[in-house]
Amino acid sequence: QLQLVESGGGLVQPGGSLRLSCAASGFTLNTYNIGWFRQAPGKEREGVSCISSRGLTKYADSVKGRFTMSRDNAKNTVYLQMNSLRPEDTAIYYCAAVGGHYYSPSFRVFDSGSWGQGTQVTVSS
Repeated sequence: QLQLVESGGGLVQPGGSLRLSCAASGFTLNTYNIGWFRQAPGKEREGVSCISSRGLTKYADSVKGRFTMSRDNAKNTVYLQMNSLRPEDTAIYYCAAVGGHYYSPSFRVFDSGSWGQGTQVTVSS
C-alpha cells in the first residue's frame, strides 16, 4: 500500500525558511514521480514543484528561485526547502506520487496519484 506522510510545517515569519519532508512507504519513491502541492483557504489547489522518476525537477513560477525540491533515496524521502517565505505561501502543503515514465510531468497527472494528508505552513503577516 502506497503511503505518503508530510512533515516539517509550522509558523514562520516572512522571509524565513522551512524544510518540508515527504516520507514514502510501501513503494520505492524514486521509481515514481513526486509532486508538492498546496492549498490555501478559499483557493484551488496549485502545483508547487515536482520531480520525475528520472530526477528532473520543475517549479511553479511563483516559487522558482525560492523553493528547492530534492530526494534522498536512502531515506525514501523527498524534501521541499522553502526560503524567502511570503504570507501568500501560507497553505496546507501536500505531496503526491504517480507512476509513469514522464520526462517532466504536468502537475495535472498527479490527480490520479496517491496523496498524503498534508502539513500546515503559516507565514505570518
